[in-house]
Amino acid sequence: MPLILGTNSIKDTGYDVDNSLRFESSSTDHLSRSKSSSETSTTIGTFSFWVKRCETGATTPIYSNEVEDGNNRGYFTYINTDNFYVNNSVSGQSDRVLSTTQKFRDLSAWSHFVVAFDTNQGTASNRVKIYHNGNQITAFGTAVYPNQNENLKILEGGQTNKELVGKIYGADNSRMYLAEFHHIDGQALTPTDFGEFDEDSGIWKPIEYDGTYGNNGFYLDFENSGSLGADVSGNGNNFTVNNLTSIDQSTDTCTNNFCTLNPLIIFGSNNSEFKEGNLVYDDNRGDWRASVGTFGVQSGKWYWEMKLGSGTFHQVGIVGTTSPTSSANLIDLSQVHGGYSFYNDNGNLIARTNGGTISGWDSGTVGTSASTGDILMVALDMDNKFLYFGKNGTWVKSGNPTSGSSGTGAINISSDFTTGIDALPGVSMYSGSDGSLNFGSPPYSISSGNSDGNGYGNFEYAVPSSYYSLCTKNLAEYG
Repeated sequence: MPLILGTNSIKDTGYDVDNSLRFESSSTDHLSRSKSSSETSTTIGTFSFWVKRCETGATTPIYSNEVEDGNNRGYFTYINTDNFYVNNSVSGQSDRVLSTTQKFRDLSAWSHFVVAFDTNQGTASNRVKIYHNGNQITAFGTAVYPNQNENLKILEGGQTNKELVGKIYGADNSRMYLAEFHHIDGQALTPTDFGEFDEDSGIWKPIEYDGTYGNNGFYLDFENSGSLGADVSGNGNNFTVNNLTSIDQSTDTCTNNFCTLNPLIIFGSNNSEFKEGNLVYDDNRGDWRASVGTFGVQSGKWYWEMKLGSGTFHQVGIVGTTSPTSSANLIDLSQVHGGYSFYNDNGNLIARTNGGTISGWDSGTVGTSASTGDILMVALDMDNKFLYFGKNGTWVKSGNPTSGSSGTGAINISSDFTTGIDALPGVSMYSGSDGSLNFGSPPYSISSGNSDGNGYGNFEYAVPSSYYSLCTKNLAEYG
């Protein structure tokens, strides 16, 4: 399965991106703007952005510019076949389309795209260039380039509330994280204006853009939670926020990638729903089903939380592989190999493994109940092979995650996690239950706010000393 693929398992990235914006299609999250008619150019322009996709097999629009109607517009998007697609359509003409043969299905990593237009070029293939993580894409299933000197609708101004981020006008919305969105009006730039290869790891990473933007250009850094559509280029080309709130501002970025759930791996009936950047897991059917996180670890100490939503059957914990145990029909988390779960069983908290209750961890000995709004805590010590569970700031069974090799109040997981076996966060739900995972960038409001010892993450309860959030900066140091 994909663990830390693509980008940024780097401790020191040099240039740090603090925030991204999390878009949810079910709530039609998007940004909109009335684009000025005083564009610098309608033949030359560049877009640069970092994106972390949240689903495959679905249209994921990044940007759209509607000039008159659905027949006169330009946009770029992932399409439902997982190819990246650039379109410029004019009523009465054939669409100018580039559709990559490459498919983009990794939901665990951030990707950088640059789309550069210059229709003044004599060679057709130089009029639109697409770059991914610093490399130009040259293989296309469909390649219809603009005519020489053609004015492009995607660069044209003058329309009202039809320049959109995260949406195609009158059509699809996105499930994604988006960061570092630049539009340069009047220049056709290359990836090296926005990123570079790390000299030690070879990983593509962002750098600070220090050029100009032209009249209609903008730079969205999403750092102002009270004005998420603010243009910080100096142009003041601000976007209106639609259905997005401060909760949708995320610290999961292209320089510090956080763990999420992985919709590509579901145990049980494939009818679960992932929302809010793959941090909300919803069993919308009635059978048990489970999923896992995008990052696995073999060493270090790690902390995360889950807030209980609707329903009364929730499990959070870890797994050791992505295979269910034999003869497992209804898949709860404990039925996956190496599965250990903290289980809200209709209000009673217990711990399970191998499909059964762990000795000494039944409802009578755990000594606490659970209900909607409670926050379950997980501390995973992979150095000593112990697992701790807690609720609402208290570790159950007088657990002490900082007790080291003594493992006070812990579950011993050493028999399942021998050398070379990753532990992955896991979650399972039953009978219409849902829960919200917080690996450090929560999809819900935090009333207190606690980071780990490196200053990463935002948790409701204090992170135990020497435990860290599951993000790439921490993994580069401790994982």
